[in-house]
Amino acid sequence: MTDDDQRDGDRQRPAGLSRRSFLRGTAAAGLVPLLGGGAAAAESTTAHSEHGVRVYGPGPVALKLKVNGEVREVAAEPRTTLLDTLRDDLGLTGAKRVCDRGTCGACTVILDGRPVYACSILTVAAHGGEIETVEGLGAAGALHPLQAAFVANDAQQCGFCTPGFVVAAKALLDRNPSPSAEEVTVGLSGNFCRCGTYAGIRRAVAGKGGGDA
Repeated sequence: MTDDDQRDGDRQRPAGLSRRSFLRGTAAAGLVPLLGGGAAAAESTTAHSEHGVRVYGPGPVALKLKVNGEVREVAAEPRTTLLDTLRDDLGLTGAKRVCDRGTCGACTVILDGRPVYACSILTVAAHGGEIETVEGLGAAGALHPLQAAFVANDAQQCGFCTPGFVVAAKALLDRNPSPSAEEVTVGLSGNFCRCGTYAGIRRAVAGKGGGDA
């Protein structure tokens, strides 16, 4: 940069503003359109349309979830996972946070009829969806037959993976009421039990479905 260029730059800056501050401010202004569509988007806490695209956030947005047959209204930031919303906002702690990376299945819930890892689904993606958690199956003193089968077949030890297995098993039996032993194994292959109670789990599910473990 020549001395003339430097002097031209100084004349373009407001008085009392250092060159470093000027450059920082210019860079920040350039990033605004990239971070949510400008100042209006930054202040928005509800969903809106921008260039024909549905935009959420960056603050909490109002969402509706049908959880265990009941419509629940929540406010969640776009980055919030379904697992966080279920556990922290709705008090449904049956889905467990174990691996938190979509590999163990301890957080399995049923979303619109299919089993999913709640730790890997954003709450905004479940907006308007129907969700079933282990709490919706039964309760102490009024167990769901599948839950009772897990107890009868010693299909749990530490219990961290059990809710996920029960929910995954229900999703399997909803699709296939009479699975074979191989179908049970494949249907539950996305859930891990570190205690190694697979034999009891297979017996519980096969017994409810009428297959052979």
